[in-house]
Amino acid sequence: MRTAEPPTVPQGPAAVDADRWPDVAEAPRASRPRVAVTEAVVRRALRDLPLRARFGGERTLGRGGPLLEVHDPEAFHARIGAHGLVGFGESYMAREWDAPDLVGALTVLAAHAADLVPAPLQRLRRLWSLRQPEGERNTPDGSRANIGRHYDLSNDLFALFLDDTLTYSAALFRGFPASWDLLPAAQHRKIDRLLDLAAVREGTRLLEIGTGWGELALRAAARGARVTSLTLSREQQALARERVHAAGLTDRVSIELCDYREARGEYDAVVSVEMIEAVGAEFWPVYFRALDERLAPGGRAALQAITMPHERLLATLGGFTWIHKYVFPGGQIPSTRAVEECARDHTALTVARRDAYGAHYAETLRLWRERFTERAAEVEALGFDETFRRLWTFYLAYSEAGFRSGYLDVHQYLFTKEGGAR
Repeated sequence: MRTAEPPTVPQGPAAVDADRWPDVAEAPRASRPRVAVTEAVVRRALRDLPLRARFGGERTLGRGGPLLEVHDPEAFHARIGAHGLVGFGESYMAREWDAPDLVGALTVLAAHAADLVPAPLQRLRRLWSLRQPEGERNTPDGSRANIGRHYDLSNDLFALFLDDTLTYSAALFRGFPASWDLLPAAQHRKIDRLLDLAAVREGTRLLEIGTGWGELALRAAARGARVTSLTLSREQQALARERVHAAGLTDRVSIELCDYREARGEYDAVVSVEMIEAVGAEFWPVYFRALDERLAPGGRAALQAITMPHERLLATLGGFTWIHKYVFPGGQIPSTRAVEECARDHTALTVARRDAYGAHYAETLRLWRERFTERAAEVEALGFDETFRRLWTFYLAYSEAGFRSGYLDVHQYLFTKEGGAR
């Protein structure tokens, strides 16, 4: 199947709204020595990779493969020299580089992420890398602000590229390649598997941490469960409540604007889908204690979590990336080791099962990205400019590349809590 890739564009200045995108509209000032050092590091990183990097339409590096076309080498190197990978993403937003096969090029880079920066510079990473702003820590107030910056953009925006279930997490397909018409069933398959892991059935008292737009709560209630679902997004709460009302399930589902730390009560089951990534590493112990405290003895918790290799987690912990700046402020993807150590050290929960299916997330993201590209005119009609559309194209492609390369994975966990029979 051909994917909908953004075309390579001619070299030229980008029309960027400087008020909305100040750090994209103009490349940072950088000294000639800094730009020269950056260019040397970039050349060293690219020369042995299975891609082609062409600078200014002339010099080409790499061993062959997807093309990375740099239209403005000086601005490209200045941004990377000043702001590292944040600058790399901003350079794409500014149309200073492009790639006919964006996912392919990013997949090569993701597969070699640990080796792109020379070892001596890696050891000095904490001296030159950007750090997370204090204001984006996931305190209760910080979490509300961070969640709002992504999930409160517009329900209509998300509806343009998600399927009718409005499920914004990895689907579970029967086989590959996946197609758009199979996505709703694949999302239900994922949800049903989590509900099965948590043994959700008639009469189950279920706590969901992270509502999304309500599809899991609806399916749990259809099984006869009584669901309390927590979100920090006002936009998501409003639409989820509408969907619950339309389904005639208001007597079984409560959608609350509530931080997981403020939850009360005892539940037979807890389900949380791709929520831990928004918690922040310093609050992972608090998050797991909240799961433990809300879960009745003998209860079950089912989690879906994106993960990264533990050594990369340690190398990047506390850093500030392009994803933090433009997509998920305050976020941190854990490793399986971090998840399991947090549960072991801070709770009475036991890991009973863990299953990985990163390839399914790559396909889910491909379908979202293609849909987003196809509906660019409708995205624009909602008031989102070209720079935003390039931002989201890069975000979806960057994420897909992470899963295709194996740098990222996604797991479903079952945690159990010893105690009396339910």
